[in-house]
Amino acid sequence: MIVVTRLNGTRFAVNPDVIERIHESPDTHLVTLDGATYVVLESLSEVVELIADYRAYVLRRARDLPPATGHPLSIVRTPEE
Repeated sequence: MIVVTRLNGTRFAVNPDVIERIHESPDTHLVTLDGATYVVLESLSEVVELIADYRAYVLRRARDLPPATGHPLSIVRTPEE
């Protein structure tokens, strides 16, 4: 989740995976996949940086996880393959 600020100063978190587009005109609008629009104080470049930082954080966390144990993943083939 990234934390952004509404025009009235309240902050909220949004899942960057559901943001379809971001545009400035001059306010920054976040438009989600379901069509919801949020107007935020952060600039377009700041929102893009927040998303990049969030994705880097997720990758760092995944790298630091212990190796999986149990059954390894494998491809399941159908009889006609």
